Amino acid sequence: MKKLAGKRAVVTGGSRGIGAAIARRLAADGADVVITYAGSHDAAAATVKAIESEGVKGLAVQANAADPQAVKAGIDRAAETLGGIDILVHNAGVAEYGSIDQGDLDQFRRVFGVNVEGVFAGTAAAVPHFADSGRIVIIGSVLGDESMMPGVGAYAASKSAVQGLARAWARDLAPRGILVNVIQPGPIDTDMNPADGEMAQALLPTIPLGRYGRPEEIAALAAFLASDESSFITGTLIDVDGGVTA
Repeated sequence: MKKLAGKRAVVTGGSRGIGAAIARRLAADGADVVITYAGSHDAAAATVKAIESEGVKGLAVQANAADPQAVKAGIDRAAETLGGIDILVHNAGVAEYGSIDQGDLDQFRRVFGVNVEGVFAGTAAAVPHFADSGRIVIIGSVLGDESMMPGVGAYAASKSAVQGLARAWARDLAPRGILVNVIQPGPIDTDMNPADGEMAQALLPTIPLGRYGRPEEIAALAAFLASDESSFITGTLIDVDGGVTA
């Protein structure tokens, strides 16, 4: 019996990168998985195909994380398809950079709209559909604790904000046995920050393990936090960064 057999999971931003890796891992562990995505239909279809290849139910729902109504509609459709929700993974996010002397308030609002408001709206929509003893996992960032480079203010602040939400929700939802935790990746090899990209030249020397992480390494932790093995872990931030913040 797979450890997530019979569980019903929703992964936001699940078409590519870390989100796709998490969706595939949850499916491999036996969960039915609905992913949401913003615009990459082909990538979403490929992820669903990988999910279904594990012999479980898969579905992709287009829902822009910057639109609270679309987020709610996506969560409601996922819950209807799955018959409820046991696991919610918030992976949808955007990263935009610029120093404060540029004063780009629109950029700040775009980042917070997806990374914070989208997480809030998605959780609020999902909680009524949640089974007791459910799991909520938020993909944050080590930048929520430590701004390691210039120009990351809006993104870092958004990831600090979800830390606060997770800690508060862990207390709010504890009476129902719903656990809420944050995974904080460091440099991970994705389209957003490829291991052979320009940013990697600056970041690689700061990583004690000497390499970028793989999306599958984030997915492994997400699968653990989604399982019964994590039954006494809530309100916690876990760094997966190769030692960057050590």
